[in-house]
Amino acid sequence: MIINTNAQSYWKKGMKEGRVMMTSQKNNEKFAKKANVKFIDFPQPKETDICVFVDPDFKYQKLIGFGGAITDASAEVFAKLPKDKQKELIEAYYGKSGLGYNIIRTNMNSCDFSSDSYTYVKDNDTSLSSFDIKHDEQYKIPLIKLAQQTIDPKDFRFYFSPWSPPAWMKSNNNMLKGGRLLDKYYQVWANYYIKFIQEYEKRDIPVWGLSVQNEPMATQTWESCLYTADEEAKLLRENLGPTLWKSGYKDKKVIIWDHNRDLMYQRATTTLQDPETSKYASGIGYHWYETWNNKSQLFDNLAETHRAYPDKFLIFTEGCKEQFDFSKIDEVSLGELYGRNMINDFNKGTSAWTDWNILLDEKGGPNHVGNFCFAPIIADTRTGELHYTYEYYYIGHLSKYIKPNAQRVGSSTNKDFLLSTSFLNQNGELVVVVMNESDNDTDFNLWIEGKSSKLASPAHSIQTIVL
Repeated sequence: MIINTNAQSYWKKGMKEGRVMMTSQKNNEKFAKKANVKFIDFPQPKETDICVFVDPDFKYQKLIGFGGAITDASAEVFAKLPKDKQKELIEAYYGKSGLGYNIIRTNMNSCDFSSDSYTYVKDNDTSLSSFDIKHDEQYKIPLIKLAQQTIDPKDFRFYFSPWSPPAWMKSNNNMLKGGRLLDKYYQVWANYYIKFIQEYEKRDIPVWGLSVQNEPMATQTWESCLYTADEEAKLLRENLGPTLWKSGYKDKKVIIWDHNRDLMYQRATTTLQDPETSKYASGIGYHWYETWNNKSQLFDNLAETHRAYPDKFLIFTEGCKEQFDFSKIDEVSLGELYGRNMINDFNKGTSAWTDWNILLDEKGGPNHVGNFCFAPIIADTRTGELHYTYEYYYIGHLSKYIKPNAQRVGSSTNKDFLLSTSFLNQNGELVVVVMNESDNDTDFNLWIEGKSSKLASPAHSIQTIVL
């Protein structure tokens, strides 16, 4: 943390006005431009004043970026769209007028959001001489390349996660339903990651990072593989880490855990307790599935983990609303789920935020095990129409305006129904996001270093103020 003790420094720079963008269910507004913000002297708020407090002199973690997963499902749905809708979708996520995504996650081997189970090698090929990513070249890689071409190369971040090793490497001889990686295949599996990196980079897709295992404590009906914290540490310390470094990939960001917030602190403190293991890990990834419907959502686990390992970045690697229902794609609660999680995640130390599928069809798939879910954009493949959910707009109130390498600054509110986070972009713009999840319209004071601007926050709305 950096503290600047020069009082009133923000206002000495002459930044006294700003603009407001609003998304409001009540007024049916999406990224609507509101009147410019003007500040007046306001030295000491009363306890009865509703306020969002921002102090740009207190600086915290830097932002890596925002993004979503390009899975087999997303890529297959994309391929079914008319050409004009394909262009629209790429612009909507990665273009200058879109969400500003710079991060892409994908699956190594199949996952639930694949049309079937697959790997890149033949059975029992321990030499991996048959390794071939031809499967990915049909749908996934073309879409990844389109997104990559739209993202500023200096900000492009691509990473991957495995859901399961090939069945023959596992204790249950099945890619589905959990099972464990057999000890005798630890090194073969480590070599598998290297092959994947090499093949993608041959196609000019630079790999920024990888997670050791998606959801290592979940026995799922789809592709899954179990690791205890000690087993994940062993794989990283004895096989994956050294193999990456020996292969010239010391710069790749290795992400541990990649599962829910509930066990995040225990996993980090156990997996990383050995310095020889910790040196290979760059980040700690997490999901929201065990906590998204809980009142607290265990956000404090992020803060505790961040305090324990300030040298490791926190990255939200996956989340979505499950149990898809096409009749509910226009509900504002979808957006509020995202806004609540994103604001709290960043305020607890998160540096990167990756949504799950960028695109799904009118059934919430395709998905080879019937685990259908929502996505920010739903394509009706029967009509070719794209449906933008509130998820898309709520994500955008952060991702469109907070840029890579922005630094989070001090921010708080004095009412529990107002959520807020603030970042300082490298160009000097101060970005404040305020979300009202209540049923009541509320006026509030945006208070910064002794000055305030009176703003309106309609019920079930989110707004971004850029100063």
